[in-house]
Amino acid sequence: MTRLDEALVTVRPLDATAMAAAQDRLDHLTKPPGSLGRLEELVVWLAGVTGSPAPSVGRRRIIVAAGDHGVAMRQQVSAWPSDVTAQMVATFLAGRAAISTLAAAGDASIVVLDVGVASPIPAVATASSRTRLVEARIRPGTDDFTTGPAMTSDEALAAIEAGLRAVDDAAADGIELLGIGEMGIGNTTSASAIVAVLTGRDPREVTGRGTGVDDAGWGRKVDAIERGIAANAPDPADPLGVLAALGGFEIAALVGVIAGAAARQVPLVLDGFITGAAALVASALEPAIVPRLLAGHRSVEPGHAIVLERLGLRPLLELDMRLGEGTGAALAMGLVVAAAAVRDGMATFEEAAVSDRR
Repeated sequence: MTRLDEALVTVRPLDATAMAAAQDRLDHLTKPPGSLGRLEELVVWLAGVTGSPAPSVGRRRIIVAAGDHGVAMRQQVSAWPSDVTAQMVATFLAGRAAISTLAAAGDASIVVLDVGVASPIPAVATASSRTRLVEARIRPGTDDFTTGPAMTSDEALAAIEAGLRAVDDAAADGIELLGIGEMGIGNTTSASAIVAVLTGRDPREVTGRGTGVDDAGWGRKVDAIERGIAANAPDPADPLGVLAALGGFEIAALVGVIAGAAARQVPLVLDGFITGAAALVASALEPAIVPRLLAGHRSVEPGHAIVLERLGLRPLLELDMRLGEGTGAALAMGLVVAAAAVRDGMATFEEAAVSDRR
């Protein structure tokens, strides 16, 4: 039995008893029942995931998985060169990226998980105290999936296990709320290919412009996906096979983080399209994972709406974002913190000596 198998067999349905207790607390607070809308839903969701009516979310972390893609290095599917992946990892470590500022605003630490960055990561003169690099590189980037599998089955499992270990580390550090993000030039191409296969949709429906390719670039991107699917003939009933054929090491690592968080009953907030593709793979392996996930936002990538529809997840935010890095997850985590603050800080009708019309 692999580490992934061990995690998946421990995933349980949400805790109905804890959810009922959380709902009862909400119903006695000094407000009309349900008047705080989705904040109340978040309180109940937290209880169901953790098994506690009032879990703390004071220790927060965003895991950003990073890796490069052979399809990007060889098929001109991105507006940016693959060297940017390593350069952006260095920017994360320096605390100067978008995710750095948003995580800091939400008092969340960052772990950057390098599972397949192709270029050396540039040295950082002054490192951020909030960000840590974990080196778990399988190899420097995947293969070009237009001519064969992006990775072997063993490599896919190794990347997944790196994600599982990242959750082990988070649990050892007392992390109570996780967000996930990614960095990898070309990863919307891999994500689009995975989503097309697992949802049965046409690649043109699920493929967007990623980092901003022009019409010609979008055409090359769709063509590469169609050739990759034809070359590998992945079976939608075999999600790990689809992942190995078309995915990236960072997407595989995120599958491990999702599975590990579900197994350990840690609430997890998804970011955008890439993390959604990882969630599709994880949910195909174990459907009980889905209720334990929170969709942080809806990306403008067309495939993301399709992913959310397939998973049955309603995003918290819609801000026309498409950056990745975990930025949407970081913003949504702030709403989770706000929901817990409402739960813990508001008085009940009895405590406040306010008449309850019920």
